[in-house]
Amino acid sequence: MTDYVQAVIDMLGHPQADGATPAAWLRLEGELGRSLPADYKAIADAYGARQINHHLYLDRPGTGWRDLGVWMCRTSQLWSQEKAVKEGVESPVDPRVIFGLPEISFGTAEGLIPLAGTDQGHIIFLAPQVHGVPDGIAVLSREGAWAGYALSFAEWLYRYLIGEEMCGWDSAVFYPGPVHLEYLSTEPGQQTRVVYGPPRGM
Repeated sequence: MTDYVQAVIDMLGHPQADGATPAAWLRLEGELGRSLPADYKAIADAYGARQINHHLYLDRPGTGWRDLGVWMCRTSQLWSQEKAVKEGVESPVDPRVIFGLPEISFGTAEGLIPLAGTDQGHIIFLAPQVHGVPDGIAVLSREGAWAGYALSFAEWLYRYLIGEEMCGWDSAVFYPGPVHLEYLSTEPGQQTRVVYGPPRGM
């Protein structure tokens, strides 16, 4: 069985982030009313406050301008106001059917919790279930289209990085060679910087 957290680390390189304090995660989980998956927290701790693969933004709690909890709250409030994203026209694409929920809510223990986003307008959520599998990944496009993946966050990210369609139809993004990682500013005067993961023969 593949250890997808290790597979992601192998692709991105040795973590160079200090990680959030346990207290920061506990505070965030208390606000959400549920615990977050261990694989997601491990990867966010290792690579938070970075843009990965040119498009994917990943943060962690307690990082100044890029505090994960603040972003989760703002993102949940934004999409909670968009009634159109809660309903599908046909049952196979209705998010309530995909995620087994009577109604879609954002940022709640029973609803969808934002985990990451892209500069292409995708929001990646933790779903209570996807097609009956607990703690899957839900992706919402800028146009309001939903996709569900019955995968852990680590496996979803691994597959995203190797160029599979992990944000819905025709969404694959692949760059051969080492993965591009950009450290993002988290406080005034801090400069961004770019590093690369190890060679991966792709």
